[in-house]
Amino acid sequence: MVDISNKRLDELKKNFDGKRIAVIGDMMLDGYFWGDVKRISPEAPVPVLEVEDEFFRFGGAANVALNILTLGGIPVPVGVIGKDTYGQIFSSLLNERNIDRQGIIIDEERPTTTKTRVIADSQHVVRIDKESKAYINKKIEEKISQFLANIIDSLDGIILQDYNKGILTPSLITKIISLANKKNVLITVDPKFDNFFEYKNVTVFKPNRIETETVLGTRIKDDKDISSAGNELLNKLNSKYVLLTLGEGGIAVFNKDDAERRMPTKARKVADVSGAGDTVISTLTIGLASGANIYEACVLANYAAGIVCGEVGIVPIEKEKLFLTVLKDNL
Repeated sequence: MVDISNKRLDELKKNFDGKRIAVIGDMMLDGYFWGDVKRISPEAPVPVLEVEDEFFRFGGAANVALNILTLGGIPVPVGVIGKDTYGQIFSSLLNERNIDRQGIIIDEERPTTTKTRVIADSQHVVRIDKESKAYINKKIEEKISQFLANIIDSLDGIILQDYNKGILTPSLITKIISLANKKNVLITVDPKFDNFFEYKNVTVFKPNRIETETVLGTRIKDDKDISSAGNELLNKLNSKYVLLTLGEGGIAVFNKDDAERRMPTKARKVADVSGAGDTVISTLTIGLASGANIYEACVLANYAAGIVCGEVGIVPIEKEKLFLTVLKDNL
């Protein structure tokens, strides 16, 4: 158990403000078509959705950047969108939130990664994905590297948010980590299956259970398996910390200088787990950048995940709600 005093919580809350965090990875747009089905199409035996609402939200690494913003920080999203209608919508969302878009590069050769959900009578019917999983070309990669080199002295932290959509190439990953370590800048990683072991020598490596099982070729069934997997990742990646998220099992924290620590989930009700991983990496990173130790940052991230899991849909964590929830539990 990690106890954080009210005085310490207040200190960390104030420190969140203005922390400048670069979020590098796969920028996405989430689209929603919402309506009713009252008839079957005469063209084919399929339902006809009468659209009542259509809206778009940030997804992927863009959702991580949004979480940094709602936690009081200054996000610097770094990634790629296409020269298309969805790219224009993505840019308009950045403008609405007054988020710096200098790190967003337009690549005419690929579409803006967009996931469109069709929801009929509150039932998710189908999802339509428009994306390219090919690696970005060397020219785009160099633009990202140069942009990061130009701004790194102004950063309090870097998040690498990988959804395996082609932005984080092996060579770019190596360049970013090398630069961050050279400049002594905090760097955290939320990995996916590809390039899993490219993320060596980072501050925090945060996989989930399924990613870890798949990459290690094992099943995590009990506490012994959790310990074995976490320590294997720690040794293979040489990261300062490994944070293994276990869903309803909470969080397991590993480092070479201390014993493994476990933290139970803080989710009181689970309406939707979508976006919980984005919330964890965002809260963890801004917490560490604000002076929290790894265990304090994990407590805050655990609470943040619990809060957003109680909401329907992908919603960012709000700083006031986060700290109020932790304070209430301290009473």
